Amino acid sequence: MSTCIGTVTAGLLATGAALAAPEAHKGGQGSDIAMGAYLDYGPSGIARIPSLSRWLGGKEIRVGHTYLPGDRWAGIEGNVGFLEDWAEWRQAKDDRMFVLNVPMQERNEERVPDRQVARLIRAGAEGAYDHHFRKLAERLVELGVPDTVIVLGWEMNGTTYTHRCAPDPENWKAYWRRVVKAMRSVPGQEFRFDFAPNRGKDAIGWTECYPGDDVVDIVGMDSYDQDPGRSFDDQVSQPYGLQQHVDFAKAHGKGISYPEWGLFRRGDNPEYVRRMLKWIEQHRPIYHTITDYCPHGVWQCKTNPQSSKVFRDALAPDRPGPVTPTPVIPTPVIPTPVVPTPVVPTPVVPTPQIPTPQVPTPQNPKPEVPTPSPVVPSPAVPAPVSPSPAVPSPAVPSPAVPSPAVPSPAVPAPVSPSPAAPSPAVPSPEVPAPVSPAPVETPVPVPSPAVPVPSPESPAPSASPSTKPSPKPSPVAPKPDPAPTTPPPPPVNSKQWCMPLNFGEWLSKLIGAQSLCVKFDWGKDSGFWPF
Repeated sequence: MSTCIGTVTAGLLATGAALAAPEAHKGGQGSDIAMGAYLDYGPSGIARIPSLSRWLGGKEIRVGHTYLPGDRWAGIEGNVGFLEDWAEWRQAKDDRMFVLNVPMQERNEERVPDRQVARLIRAGAEGAYDHHFRKLAERLVELGVPDTVIVLGWEMNGTTYTHRCAPDPENWKAYWRRVVKAMRSVPGQEFRFDFAPNRGKDAIGWTECYPGDDVVDIVGMDSYDQDPGRSFDDQVSQPYGLQQHVDFAKAHGKGISYPEWGLFRRGDNPEYVRRMLKWIEQHRPIYHTITDYCPHGVWQCKTNPQSSKVFRDALAPDRPGPVTPTPVIPTPVIPTPVVPTPVVPTPVVPTPQIPTPQVPTPQNPKPEVPTPSPVVPSPAVPAPVSPSPAVPSPAVPSPAVPSPAVPSPAVPAPVSPSPAAPSPAVPSPEVPAPVSPAPVETPVPVPSPAVPVPSPESPAPSASPSTKPSPKPSPVAPKPDPAPTTPPPPPVNSKQWCMPLNFGEWLSKLIGAQSLCVKFDWGKDSGFWPF
């Protein structure tokens, strides 16, 4: 009897399984091997992946694993909605892997008898079902998952599924080859085909069903904790067991995988989980996925707590354990006495301020040469008097008195002294004495009519019987400045000689006329009398 429980029907029955409680954990193994778990076939299985990752301390779940239903060909062709959800999950990260179990016959779990299975195998080998698999390939390429790992006709060496190999091994291998050829004919495909029997001989030795290296990419194995083999060592060494599986794949140049593994007939068996994880770590499969529903699981199945702890401790990323602080005994610090270094102040020598001598610019005094200002008398010219019209009255003729002619004094132009002479002798201007007019004989007045003298802009006098002429003013002769007094010459043979000193006009006016007089004694008894 086949031991595989990883079908869609079993998955649906297990969706109500309780979650295992998280526990403390230590460092892990196999952190770089692609790991996953079958949690459910559809969107709920995808939604549980992050929770499983958190339970494992943040370990990345890189493998998404599901199954196509095998009841009708429509399901095998990929006409199911959950493929779109898985395709979206796969495309979210480049390093993810989508693993899809694909049945080779419809009514795959209906316990079809061997005789009928043999007829179905022969029909497949003749190409009767190629178009179904071609449609599946087209569907996967269209969804953007052309690199899907196809676990085709899994556990073919058992008795559970209609796609089993034992009723006709040779035609079964021919049928596998046709399916792979049909799917690889679709443009854009990059599928990898995983040949995954049960561990052990079961109904037939699985090596008798191997279709050839050209149509197989991965050699997988489903291995649960059940017979044949009572211990894990038996599972390794038995015919068609774990060791033969590794050796066969190596001999054919293929990588290995464990698409399904988990607990089964021996309940909570932490030793099996520990040994299986160690085996996986040792042989480095391309991927492995645990079937995580009861009775196989370790996270969604709470009936296996010891196995759950082993699984979690082994796969969780390494974390530093709690650090017990070493008590630090403080070393007594003996303070070193600090001897203050005397600070000798550096004397500040002031920089002497040498004043810059200010050499005064010599001021050459410019001698002020007095400019003589001769006083030139200006003759007073009387303003003409405009005759006022007089009230007519009897005119009394007056004799005309001639005005004496007064000559204007000649005023010489002042001579400006040259400033080059330090002490110029400024000559006093000679003002000629006014010439007094000779007396004119006064004529006898003869009565004659008065002739009016017209004045500028004066109105014409009114006609009147007689007009009284206005007397014409006489010009006032200017009084000349007195000439400087010349001291009288000393008498001949006088005992005192005087020499007049000329200080200039302006100084002479200030101090008056001065003379230098020398008195000699020329008496007769002196011997110097010349006369």
